Amino acid sequence: MASRSSARFWVFFLLLALAAGGGFGYWQSQQQKLPQGIFAANGRLEATEVQIATKSAGRLAEVLVREGDRVKAGQLLARLDTRTLEAQREQAKAQVLQAKQNLASAGAQVLQAQQTQVSAEAQVRLRQSEQTLAGRELARTRELIRRDFASRQQLDQLEAQHDTSAAAVSAAQAQLAATAATVTAAQAQQAAAAAAISAAEAQVAQLSSEIDEASLRAPLDGVVQMRLAEPGEVLAAGGRVLLLVDPLDQYMNIYLSALLAGGLRQGDEARILLDALPNRALPAEVAFVASQAQFTPKAVETRDEREKLVFRVKLRLKDPAAVAEAKPGMPGLGHVRAAGVAWPANLQ
Repeated sequence: MASRSSARFWVFFLLLALAAGGGFGYWQSQQQKLPQGIFAANGRLEATEVQIATKSAGRLAEVLVREGDRVKAGQLLARLDTRTLEAQREQAKAQVLQAKQNLASAGAQVLQAQQTQVSAEAQVRLRQSEQTLAGRELARTRELIRRDFASRQQLDQLEAQHDTSAAAVSAAQAQLAATAATVTAAQAQQAAAAAAISAAEAQVAQLSSEIDEASLRAPLDGVVQMRLAEPGEVLAAGGRVLLLVDPLDQYMNIYLSALLAGGLRQGDEARILLDALPNRALPAEVAFVASQAQFTPKAVETRDEREKLVFRVKLRLKDPAAVAEAKPGMPGLGHVRAAGVAWPANLQ
């Protein structure tokens, strides 16, 4: 009899516990039910990531930061071995000096050739004057011969002088052409020397740029999330060394129907509730609303949800630094509201 009473007691107690649990669950679901005009969607907190990678292949000489270190924009994070590049730059600098010497020598040759050309031009003018004078003398003598006032011997001498002066003019003109060709050749050498200087200086600049780029610096203030390579490793072009995250640019992507996304505008207020911080609503704002629908990403839990066409909405935290506990990768809910709707107490 006592055993039957005890069994009834335990059955009654179990039923009472189930009823209490069900009532508590119903009460909790009612408490968590969103007011009209407030909408929520699953998401994951993310942060802007920057991969620090090499532009050229090389051996990693040193890595100056560790995972978790905070870095400032412009801070040196890692460095490739640049000894080969530095030797090539010194060689290019020597080529610049040699090309400048060649340019100076070519300039002197051009000046000398131009002086010779000026002298040859003067010589041509002199010989032409002599030819003109000889032609006049020859013409006068022929007139005198016609009048029997001059001898045939004088005429022969003047004709010879005229022919000699004509030959002298031809020789002077040939010399002038030769000096002009010398000037042209010297100027070509001068231009080649100037081009060689430009090419060598460009090589120096390129090598200096490659040496500078071998020093990997932080493009922004951030935190070292991952260290992907160690000193001594040989990396290909584009080899990743570090992964930085910007803790001041944290956001959550949520996916809403066209009806909900269509009522949102950039700058609208939003709230983010992380699973790890369920009682702390993080102020956010709508940073972006996609202009084209897409299928829900595979990260969404159910297949039915994934098959729906939705619009991506990006919610950015207003003050990530105020909530040190909020970290990229934490799952949670992103909340948006219709126009004119106030936030409930748990989302204030």
